[in-house]
Amino acid sequence: MAVAAGIFRQYDIRGIVGRDLTPDAARAIGGAYAAYLRQHRVGGGERLGTVSVGRDNRPSGPELRDALVDGLTRAGADVVDIGVVPTPLNYWSLHHLDVIGGIQITGSHNPPEYNGFKLSVGKGSMHGAEIQRLYEIIRGGNIPTGKGTTRSESVIDRYIDDVVRRIGKLSRRIKAVYDCGNGAGAVVAPALFDKLGLTGRGLFCESDGTFPNHHPDPTVPENLEDLITAVKKDGAEIGIAFDGDADRIGVVDETGEIVWGDRILIIYARDVLARTGAGQPIIFDVKSSQALPDAIERAGGKPIMWKTGHSLIKDKMKETHAPVAGEMSGHMFFSEGFYGHDDALYGAARLLRILADSGKTVRQLLSDVPNFVSTPEIRVEVPEERKFGIVDKAVEHFRSQHDVIDVDGVRVLFGDGWGLIRASNTQPVLVARYEASSPQRLAAIQGEMEGWLRSQGVRV
Repeated sequence: MAVAAGIFRQYDIRGIVGRDLTPDAARAIGGAYAAYLRQHRVGGGERLGTVSVGRDNRPSGPELRDALVDGLTRAGADVVDIGVVPTPLNYWSLHHLDVIGGIQITGSHNPPEYNGFKLSVGKGSMHGAEIQRLYEIIRGGNIPTGKGTTRSESVIDRYIDDVVRRIGKLSRRIKAVYDCGNGAGAVVAPALFDKLGLTGRGLFCESDGTFPNHHPDPTVPENLEDLITAVKKDGAEIGIAFDGDADRIGVVDETGEIVWGDRILIIYARDVLARTGAGQPIIFDVKSSQALPDAIERAGGKPIMWKTGHSLIKDKMKETHAPVAGEMSGHMFFSEGFYGHDDALYGAARLLRILADSGKTVRQLLSDVPNFVSTPEIRVEVPEERKFGIVDKAVEHFRSQHDVIDVDGVRVLFGDGWGLIRASNTQPVLVARYEASSPQRLAAIQGEMEGWLRSQGVRV
């Protein structure tokens, strides 16, 4: 059958429901996933094994779930349906249910008309060539036949109990506001925070995958306006926001200022290095502020800059045995005390514990970290077939004049600032970001790098 190739992305499968992501496509993906498991002898034994299937709360979820499960079971896989849950609970189920993999049906931070699939094999995420292999299996039509079973199992209460056991009751009263954005985090966060002993209130905790109040993407400042207003009105110590499937965290300090992912990671890194010892690697993506690696080094850690992408960060964590890692986007990963995946709910609980035990606010904990002048993430449209070539040329050009880091695109080091040009793995765009010690230097660095982009025919 014909399935749109464009929905098979670097880190997941994603598309517009009814246009390129249909029930037929979901059924084919289920069959191809089962075929992939069988080809790689995952699980072993005569029966294929059981797959954990969860979904976020988007209206398209039930139809896609039914088709996906149909495809899985027709190909011989058994299914345990864990219902409407945030993505991290699907990851959690890989460690607590007798399963050989998992699929979460989620549109993540995308608009309501989108949906998709985040896939795991064993306890690790599928990405890159593995996801493209699913498309090749579908095109080849080599889907096994079988008769799998389906059962349902609730994991939310068990997950909450596990997190509370790991974090412990908060050691002091913290007044907070948390914003679920009507996303899947709404089915977990209120009960979790109540059991932790948090004082405060939740915003938009009604599960509604049409997102009637604001879009749940905490990397966009306008989506945090309600949270900022509530923090100021309540005199809260902290505001916490979740994206649509609660694998990314947003934070607002007591003054209503947004605390971006690279600065949140500083708090986690300092805590884990102080508790468990210096010398450990801390991983972060190429878009992060220079303040982050500087702070990691001062705390006794080993900063490792790595490629953007939750699957790639998780792989690097396993390779280096890093206790924590994070991205500008708000994906935070914990292997010390947790399972090594990104989980904004656990991340929020851990952050609250740090605040409670330190007796300080986020702002106070970061008071010694310099605030460099920086741009937001700038996305520049370029043809898909040109983006990687432009980045290769950028590496060659800027390396002849400056020190560069090329683990993911080119991060050009100017001494008193830096600039980044990288190709998006999911869209036909170049991603740029600039940071410097002063507005004047920021303008100069941005001007030099954007000038070069214009010389390549890129409209900036």
